Amino acid sequence: MHRPPDETQPVFRFAPSPNGYLHLGHALSALTNFDLARASGGRFLLRIEDIDTTRCRPHYEHAIYEDLAWLGIEWEQPVRRQSDHLDEHVKALALLDAQGLLYRSNETRAAFAKRVALYEKQGRRWPRDPDGAPLYPGPTEAKITEPKAGPFALRLRMAQAAQHAGPLTWQEHGSGPQGETGEMTAQPLAWGDVVLARKETPTSYHLAVTLDDARQGVTHVARGQDLFWSTSVHRLLQTLLGLPVPIYTHHRLVRDAAGAKLAKSTKSTALRELRAALMTPDNIREMISPLIPGRAFARARYP
Repeated sequence: MHRPPDETQPVFRFAPSPNGYLHLGHALSALTNFDLARASGGRFLLRIEDIDTTRCRPHYEHAIYEDLAWLGIEWEQPVRRQSDHLDEHVKALALLDAQGLLYRSNETRAAFAKRVALYEKQGRRWPRDPDGAPLYPGPTEAKITEPKAGPFALRLRMAQAAQHAGPLTWQEHGSGPQGETGEMTAQPLAWGDVVLARKETPTSYHLAVTLDDARQGVTHVARGQDLFWSTSVHRLLQTLLGLPVPIYTHHRLVRDAAGAKLAKSTKSTALRELRAALMTPDNIREMISPLIPGRAFARARYP
C-alpha cells in the first residue's frame, strides 16, 4: 500500500542488492527495520540497490520479494529501484563538479592493485581505509590535464571536500565495531578519494545510498556494524549536497562458525536454503534474536 510522506512519522528502509540470495544477515537487518517501524508507528520502505549491472539479476530481485514475504515482512509500494533514478545521481555529480570537488582518474583497478603490490613488496604497507582496502593517493597533474579514453572513475577530492564541509558528526544509537556510540565525529579523510561514479556506472554505493535515503525521506537508518565508518562519507555528501541527516544505529553482525561475517560472495547459507530445510520464520527470529537492537532507537527523535 502506498502512503504519502508524513513528516511526523519515522521512516525506515531495507535496501538489498539483487546480486545474490539473502542470508541470515539480511534477515536481521530487514526484521530490525520492519520491527522498529511497527513499534514506532512509522513507515517501512523497500529499496532495490541495483546499480551494479554486471552482477544484479532479475531472479535475485524476485527472490528478495519471496524471502521477505516468507519472513512476514510487508512494505510500501512502489518499490524504489536505484537504476530508475540514475538521472538524479548524475545531477548530484554535476553539483559536486561545479564545486571543483571531482576529478577523473583513468588508472584501472588492476593497475592500481599492481602499484600497491609493488610498493608492499619492498616491505612497506600501503595506507588502508577502514575496510582495509588501499587508499587512493589522489590525482596527478597528468590525470587532470590529459584525460585518456577508456575506463575511468570520478573521484572525490576528499581533502578539499572535508575542508569545505568542516567538522561533521552524527547521532549513533547503536555501536561501532569497538563499541563507539553517542555523538560520533565523522572521519571522511580516512577513506581517501572515494569513487563516486565510473564510466560504466553513473553512481556508486556512497552516492546512491545518500541520495536515495534523502529522496525517500528516511529518518532512521538501521544497518550492520560493517557500514559504521562509511557513515563518515555519507555525512560529508549530505553536507556538500544540502541533504537532511538521518539518525543511525549499527547492529551487530551475524557471523559463521569461524567468526567471519556472512556474505553472498562466500556463498553463506541462503534463506531459501533454510526454508527448503523446513525452517520457519519463527526459527529465523530465534536464531538472530540476540543481535536485534532494542526499540529505543525507534523512539529517537529525528532532527
